[in-house]
Amino acid sequence: MAKRDLYEILGLAKNASKEDIRKAYRKLAMKYHPDRNPDSAEAENKFKEVKEAYEILYDDEKRSAYDRFGHAGVDPNGMGGGMGGMGGADFADAFGDIFGDLFGGGRRGGGGGGPRMQRGADLRYSLEISLEQAATGFDTEIRVPSWENCDTCDGSGAKPGTSPSTCSTCNGAGAVRMQQGFFSVQQTCPTCHGTGQEITDPCNACDGVGRVRKTKTLQVNIPAGIDDGMRIRSAGNGEPGANGGPPGDLYVEIHLKAHGIFEREGDDLHCSLPIPFTTAALGGEVEVPTLTGRGAITIPEGTQAGKVFRLRGKGIKGLRSSYPGDLYCHVQVETPVRLNDDQKQLLRQFEDSLSSGGEKHSPKTESWTDKVKGFFS
Repeated sequence: MAKRDLYEILGLAKNASKEDIRKAYRKLAMKYHPDRNPDSAEAENKFKEVKEAYEILYDDEKRSAYDRFGHAGVDPNGMGGGMGGMGGADFADAFGDIFGDLFGGGRRGGGGGGPRMQRGADLRYSLEISLEQAATGFDTEIRVPSWENCDTCDGSGAKPGTSPSTCSTCNGAGAVRMQQGFFSVQQTCPTCHGTGQEITDPCNACDGVGRVRKTKTLQVNIPAGIDDGMRIRSAGNGEPGANGGPPGDLYVEIHLKAHGIFEREGDDLHCSLPIPFTTAALGGEVEVPTLTGRGAITIPEGTQAGKVFRLRGKGIKGLRSSYPGDLYCHVQVETPVRLNDDQKQLLRQFEDSLSSGGEKHSPKTESWTDKVKGFFS
């Protein structure tokens, strides 16, 4: 089978520049790379075809032979003198960049060596606050661990009077290129760990790191309405970056303490409201607490356990809310305990008087009794 034209394989004209050839190769190699198409024999064949076209056309001597004699000019058994090896610097550079793109090893700046800038890690700080503090907001101080430049060596990591030297392994690049078969892989330098420098006489104060662990105090504003699990971002107060990279951020994560009376549900509050059974039967006014002071609820006659009363606007105004939520009071009818004999006798008389009234006094009990009888009949 006749081989395809190499310019056609790369989608280029015959007068394409070396940069055009390199760009076309990068694009197609990324598309057909076996690691991106693990189960495609067609993609693997196209990748080999693209690689062969790049090897020939990017080399000036081989390209000249191909332009004059076609494939015969670069056939190792023909007049062109052969393909040559695949370890050329130009090919290794181009393919090394692509390999870095595939596996996250690319360098910032798109070109030369030197250690890569790295952003510092983000930090998380858990802050426990009360429901009242969440409702009103407040300012507070927190103490967080941090890294700071060592005062003894001014951050160089070298003992005072000495200075770091250029890494002998990577010559200051911060990375080394390793050949694995016909793949050229760039990795962080194992000697200097990407800094590009070696410290032969480390600083005693920081053990050659150039930084020391300290604790810093930060002012944090807790906005009114914040809820459990929300986070506040403090830009630039995370771990410092490496090799001149920017610092990370600090995230203050809010946790609400359990409250003795209220439970929060979004912007609404809920509480239990125990009342005497006499108040439930006769009605009356009951005082209830709110976050802003005292409130009152009118209990109508015959109020049953589980009844919910709502106080509008007595909840919390959330961060993104225009109006505060409501307070929901859940009635719990309290059964009297530790009765003396006289009280028990009065209750039995009261019970007899209710029984004589039948369904009029206990409609739910009568209805439930009828359902039970129907169930067993």
